[in-house]
Amino acid sequence: MRDNNANPVDLDDLDRRILNQLQHDCALTNQELAARVHASAPTCLRRVRRLVETGVIARQVAILAPEKLGSNLTAIVEITLDVQAAEKLEAFERSLVDEPAVLQCYRVSTGPDFVVVAQVRDMPAYHALVHRAFTAQANVRNVRTFFSVHRAKFDTRIEVPDA
Repeated sequence: MRDNNANPVDLDDLDRRILNQLQHDCALTNQELAARVHASAPTCLRRVRRLVETGVIARQVAILAPEKLGSNLTAIVEITLDVQAAEKLEAFERSLVDEPAVLQCYRVSTGPDFVVVAQVRDMPAYHALVHRAFTAQANVRNVRTFFSVHRAKFDTRIEVPDA
């Protein structure tokens, strides 16, 4: 069962070592992981299961190289809505959940209402995304886009806090 509340989960040193290793390479076998964190395989398996059940490990995924798949355009999009009532903000978020080109969606403060990161093949695909996901919606007032010309850093790891 997942612990979906915002309360932090108590982690000990072994949990932190496991999380750091899995953030680096989640394809490790349980035996490889156990060896790297200096624990027995059964203990390591139990700990990983607990970290998944409590929601500390949200997902385990493969990170793809978009350029190898012909998806060469990264767009960072600022979106401002006409009406910022809670139900309108939530409706806009829900509309983006199933949009495959949208990789990340953040509700932000001071400035636009949302910042969205999208990955598309090319400019025609970007224009189709903007029409389909942003400007076709009645409540969108402004769309401002920045295109990445160089990615200096991309990481999915977060710092695992010490005790």
